[in-house]
Amino acid sequence: MANQKSDFVYLVSEFNGPSELLRAAEKLRDAGYRDFDCHSPYPIHGMDQAMGLKRSPLGYIVFLVGFCGVTGMIALTWWVSAVAYPVIISGKPLFSYPAYVPPIFAIGVLSGGITALLGMLALNKLPRPHHPLFDAGLFSKATDDGFLASVRVENRPESIDAARAFLESLEGKNTEIVND
Repeated sequence: MANQKSDFVYLVSEFNGPSELLRAAEKLRDAGYRDFDCHSPYPIHGMDQAMGLKRSPLGYIVFLVGFCGVTGMIALTWWVSAVAYPVIISGKPLFSYPAYVPPIFAIGVLSGGITALLGMLALNKLPRPHHPLFDAGLFSKATDDGFLASVRVENRPESIDAARAFLESLEGKNTEIVND
């Protein structure tokens, strides 16, 4: 198993600043590259659109689970107070909802918060303790002062050469190859 040749490699290239990286992302997207990523020490406004990323479904998932949590809690409080243990006190209704607003709200917030955390981890495929890009010499600059683009291509000389030439035409420098 050692020395097994990987089917893919990453090419990592460094850019001078955020505007150059943003322009490179647009050109990579327009050239048909789908498996690429951009790395910078801080978020760059407009990078999602430049990379052609879709809107995250996480907000819809959190709303749905929060709504189900609220609905379930309303059903539970109604069932407990009106069906399972009905107690008539001073002629008040069996299900007096104002008393249950705090726990219903708490369950809605709690279920939404937990779903947001777990959904974010699942959609981002985390935790991933190690990624092949961590082995790149340039990659340590991504959290300090580097603006990097990484492209995953097939491990064939013509694919690697074409991707390298394209990154260099975008003014990428110090292009490095990392095995997947």
